[in-house]
Amino acid sequence: MHPKVSRDKYIDNVEKIKQHIVEGDIYEMNYCVEFFNEHAEINPAIIYEKLKLKSPTPFGVFYKCNDQYLICASPERFIKKEGSKLISQPIKGTIKRGQNLEEDELMKQELLHSEKECAENLMIVDLVRNDLARSSQTGTVDVEELFGIYSFKQVHQMISTVTSTMKDDMNIIEAIKNAFPMGSMTGAPKIMSMELIEQYETTKRGLYSGAVGYISGNDDFDFNVVIRSIQYNAATNYLCYEVGSAITYDSIAAQEYDECILKAQAILAVLGNIE
Repeated sequence: MHPKVSRDKYIDNVEKIKQHIVEGDIYEMNYCVEFFNEHAEINPAIIYEKLKLKSPTPFGVFYKCNDQYLICASPERFIKKEGSKLISQPIKGTIKRGQNLEEDELMKQELLHSEKECAENLMIVDLVRNDLARSSQTGTVDVEELFGIYSFKQVHQMISTVTSTMKDDMNIIEAIKNAFPMGSMTGAPKIMSMELIEQYETTKRGLYSGAVGYISGNDDFDFNVVIRSIQYNAATNYLCYEVGSAITYDSIAAQEYDECILKAQAILAVLGNIE
């Protein structure tokens, strides 16, 4: 797999993004980069099965549209409606798993007590609260869980849960639109972060950091965040994945790059040595 952005260029861009934070343009921005292969020949269904085994997640997807495939091992829920209740569970905060039980517990505690990771998570929780409020009855937005630590096969993640009661006259499509795109993949404030994403990211995101889900017959719905995902065009043999991390004032660019590589471990493992 080949990077669209070199490590040096990534670090340079992070420093520029941090300058926007110093100048007060934003508080946090999710910066993503693409890795690609233009001559990949894979069996998408087999790769998906391998990815499920390597990285079992609650919001995985195998999606085919003509010659294009999404092979997704997402751990993140974007937004869910259950009756009149709206639920969003943004992820901000990542750390690797330990080599043994003792080390694993130490890693969880390090994540839980990291000022930087908690600050990242809290900023996005505030953004999600604002997004849900647009579709919800006054005074019903609530943070049911703040800074929850959840363990996946490759990493520990910090996940918060924000809920609300939807307005009686709110159209479900409007409720989804009011929260989209998700704060965990943009930044705060959202609009300015999106403008800077457009400026600094080499790859147009497209389906990446979008959402896949379903709407049931009773108007309940559940949508994920498209991350930890392989996209593959069988007609052109173009295969790619994107990874990113949240940039804040305290971010160390080299460490943010290492976090991106950590998030791609499962994908790289199942792809093997594609040339």
